[in-house]
Amino acid sequence: MGPTASGKTGLAIELARALPLEIVSVDSALVYREMDIGTAKPSPALRAETPHHLVDLVDPAETYSAGRFRREALAAMTAIRARGRVPLLTGGTMMYFRALQRGLAELPPADPALRVELDRQAAAHGWPALHARLAVVDPVAASRIQPGDSQRIQRALEVWQLAGRPLSELQAAGDSPLEGWRLLKLALAPPDRAALHARIEQRFRDMMAAGLLAEVERLHARGDLHAGLPSIRAVGYRQLWRAVAGECELDRAVADAITATRRLAKRQMTWLRAESELHWPADGAGARALIERWLG
Repeated sequence: MGPTASGKTGLAIELARALPLEIVSVDSALVYREMDIGTAKPSPALRAETPHHLVDLVDPAETYSAGRFRREALAAMTAIRARGRVPLLTGGTMMYFRALQRGLAELPPADPALRVELDRQAAAHGWPALHARLAVVDPVAASRIQPGDSQRIQRALEVWQLAGRPLSELQAAGDSPLEGWRLLKLALAPPDRAALHARIEQRFRDMMAAGLLAEVERLHARGDLHAGLPSIRAVGYRQLWRAVAGECELDRAVADAITATRRLAKRQMTWLRAESELHWPADGAGARALIERWLG
């Protein structure tokens, strides 16, 4: 596990080359096809050399949920184990890690009409106002969600209105999918926040140089995608989408994307600090040594 731009993918590939591991992606953006540069997706050549699972599963017009991730990750892990190998879960979508470790309760499906109404209320009053409403009906969920995180605020309010119970209460009642599995949990992160911030900015500028703007323009030109989709809400894509749509200047979009990525990394670090039995290896050699001892 680790924050964005911490080098997780590179380390995972290094480990998979040396040990009997297969990589299972734990990333809510890598599941989308046609979104390669902005997700830092490993190249087809790398994925052919070291098996990766749960990459390029769905079209950007589709929605991919934590519940579906849990099912497909468990299926991949079981198949990997049947081959006599070990799954190496790698990524930064902490909600997906939590869904695997703690399970998910059965939640009501999305209600398009209710979502339209919540979007209307947000347009009138702002997402922070809806976050304040969530803090009244589900303070536990509100404490984990940023006031500007429209997607998660909307879902938490939707669940509360449809189920009549707080999202946090339903999630706490979930099952434990990893019963019978033995876990070794590693976190990769630069030694200080300034170093991570510098890596985030450099990586995003490298993505721009590699053609990220053209990638977003191609997605925009399809005509069937919009800013409300989970795929387009991904950090980096959301900000550049506004520039492509003519809603802001490109320089502003790039600056906003870097800021948003730094905020994402901060949230990821907060999640990591709440994890139990977590090892923080200093480098790849330390991670490999931990895994080799654990494998026996």
